[in-house]
Amino acid sequence: MKPTTVDAFVKARVLPEFRPIVAIIRDLMKEYSPDIRETISYGIPSYRAARIIAVISPTKKDITLAFSRGAKFEDKYGLLKGTGKVSKHVKFKSATEVNKTVLRYYIKQAQALEAK
Repeated sequence: MKPTTVDAFVKARVLPEFRPIVAIIRDLMKEYSPDIRETISYGIPSYRAARIIAVISPTKKDITLAFSRGAKFEDKYGLLKGTGKVSKHVKFKSATEVNKTVLRYYIKQAQALEAK
């Protein structure tokens, strides 16, 4: 059975060592994007207003946070990766790698692009 909530998804699909990373991302999204809905879309956690602005994708090696319009971000930290013309992502292997300042910076840009 596919998880229908993000909490159920985290329990079922995110390795225990990566759950703190997901918790940080979720907290920051709630804090800095209160108008954005957290849902399961295409089988993974997503954040959406009129359209999806970001998704969390777990693997056995890390957690990927992809921004739907990340290619349009100003990336003063140089952490966004990806070869696509639209989406860009950051990967985390441990909670200590998650820089909240950097994530806030990206989340605010995702929100600003959504508002346009």
